[in-house]
Amino acid sequence: MTNSGITKNPVVAKALIIPFILITTCFALWGFANDITNPMVKAFSRILMMSNFEGSLVQFAFYGGYFVMAFPAAMFIKRFTYKSGILMGLGLSATGALLFFPASLMAQYWPFLIALFILTCGLSFLETSANPYILSMGSSETATRRLNLAQAFNPLGSLMGMFTAQQLILAKLNMATAADRAAMNPADLASVTTSDLAIIRFPYIAIAIVILIMFVLIAVTKIPRLQESDHQLHVGATLRRLLKNKRYYEGVIAQFFYVGAQIMVWTFIIHYATTELGMDEATAQGYNIAAMIIFASSRFISTFLLKYVSPGRLLMILAIGGLLLTLGTIFLQGKAGLYSLVGISACMSLMFPTIYGIALEGIGEDAKIGAAGLIMAILGGSVMPPLQGAIIDMGTVFDFSAVRVSFVLPLLSFMVITVFGYRAFKIYKN
Repeated sequence: MTNSGITKNPVVAKALIIPFILITTCFALWGFANDITNPMVKAFSRILMMSNFEGSLVQFAFYGGYFVMAFPAAMFIKRFTYKSGILMGLGLSATGALLFFPASLMAQYWPFLIALFILTCGLSFLETSANPYILSMGSSETATRRLNLAQAFNPLGSLMGMFTAQQLILAKLNMATAADRAAMNPADLASVTTSDLAIIRFPYIAIAIVILIMFVLIAVTKIPRLQESDHQLHVGATLRRLLKNKRYYEGVIAQFFYVGAQIMVWTFIIHYATTELGMDEATAQGYNIAAMIIFASSRFISTFLLKYVSPGRLLMILAIGGLLLTLGTIFLQGKAGLYSLVGISACMSLMFPTIYGIALEGIGEDAKIGAAGLIMAILGGSVMPPLQGAIIDMGTVFDFSAVRVSFVLPLLSFMVITVFGYRAFKIYKN
């Protein structure tokens, strides 16, 4: 690819349109699962009377599944096919979502964490399979644009997840606070808790049914084996090559901080709006939805801009924008701070697929194992939100709102991404 990013090659060949559409639908499915789960941090904290740190263990379990399963998924795909990996991912995801039913009956926190973990083990299989498969569906010159196009449908699923969380979960939960629940007698508390957990489980059962339908559709559709001739496992040699590839491992580091920033921003929009502006949770979720609309729109705009601007340069520009808006989130009070927080989503839209595409460019069959490292980097979404939650639990930091102070973690993340974007277009010529 030239620095201008201009190419005459088609983004997707006509013969691959149907497989492309089916696989791209999976991007929307895991977007739904991701963003119906983010508001659950606040919901579980209230329903089960937990701290913000304990509630954020939802994210630890959710994104921990990505980390644990990414490498086994890569081994599976290397041994079999991308299609097999996608089907395995859909099967595990449906299983995890269905486990919300017995978890809600048990009315305890740990069964939900197990269900979320299994669900995201499946999502890890899906992402480890689908992302490199999309990259391989045509010329390497259009690979990053192709992945950005497919990823553009991810936030559409996310919007559906956020809307579902707002209208079918948060708006229907009992409004009793943790303090109110602590004052209830055991029978009333058990009744309220059981009712709230039943509300939470319904959307997960519904998404399990949709996932199973997708499983059947993909199972009966002929999916070409693109660039899958070598099924021998050469793990040691592959890892040595990847560890010597600076562009690749710097991409993994950048991806860790990007996913951490994304999940922190979206998870704590609700908390920011409720604590800094006194909004109720359902109203605050509206700002989460606005952020996702901005994110989705920006993803399509960014995909278009990649025709004219190199991926690394555009990544750096947007990372600087995210950094400046995060500073606004920290230092501006009231709605100005909230608007800055929502605006960060415009800058994040390009980042995941672009970091992914830059890191994997030109590594051939090593992409099957290399993809696992980039999916394992989603661990950033598991590790960093609990750290932010722990800061928020402090209440104040040097007489400064701990909620706003906590966004120093996304600020650090955007600094790392800015450096990677600069190196991508200056040194690696992406």
